[in-house]
Amino acid sequence: MDDQSCSTREAAEALGICVRTAQLWVEQGRLRAWKTPGGHRRILRESVNAELRAREKECGGGAPIFDVLVVEDERIQRQILQAKVAGVSKEISVRTAYNGVEGLIKIGERQPQILITDLMMPGVDGFHLLSTLASSPLVRPMQVIVVTAMSDEEIQEKGGLPEGVVLFHKPVPIPDLLAVVRAYFNGWSLQRKTLG
Repeated sequence: MDDQSCSTREAAEALGICVRTAQLWVEQGRLRAWKTPGGHRRILRESVNAELRAREKECGGGAPIFDVLVVEDERIQRQILQAKVAGVSKEISVRTAYNGVEGLIKIGERQPQILITDLMMPGVDGFHLLSTLASSPLVRPMQVIVVTAMSDEEIQEKGGLPEGVVLFHKPVPIPDLLAVVRAYFNGWSLQRKTLG
């Protein structure tokens, strides 16, 4: 049965939703599943694939499904990052936000696989954005990339960055940033093929 089913976490990652949403979809019958004798949910891979096909059809066929959110208040920097990241693959969708508040709203609408954020922004800055995400039980893990003009010392004075965050100082070394995006995208693609 192992090749025909997956865990709730695997299904959530393939669908780009949080684990709690996957659990709710099982309860609603949107994803077909059963419980093992140990009480763990196993979701039919075909049910996950059907959901992916329905989403792609709804978005017009081969629509991008790997989501990247760029949160950056400098318009030119935001446009450069959006264009460069979108150029990695036609399967990548890049959304943008002007500050932390807009970023949190967009993450609430659809959680990205990768979040690229500045730290110093008007209103809610990147530090507040990251601490809000870290304290939310509904947010599934995502790769976070920080781009900033702040020095390492200034970042430490503000409390530092969460574990696992990739840091790039401005001016952003675009080839290095794209290498991180590409590696994460390739891992996601491989996982999706394994589920399929």
